Amino acid sequence: MKVLYIASTGTGDPTRASIPFHLAANGSAAIGQQVSIVLAGDAAELIVGDAASQVTGLGLPSLTELLNKVVEHQLPVYV
Repeated sequence: MKVLYIASTGTGDPTRASIPFHLAANGSAAIGQQVSIVLAGDAAELIVGDAASQVTGLGLPSLTELLNKVVEHQLPVYV
């Protein structure tokens, strides 16, 4: 199955910003689905500079940890 996650929230709402990355890396990719992530609107700021290091959603791993898993799974990310 192919899955596309679209993130549209930036650093202003860390939980909503982290959810697409969490679902992609710890959910879909972990069970072998083909996954891509699109960063739209405010979500593009998540990969600029050290913004990711400042984002940790409630009950979720830090965005830095999630991005490391995205890289580990070699998931394409489109901006």
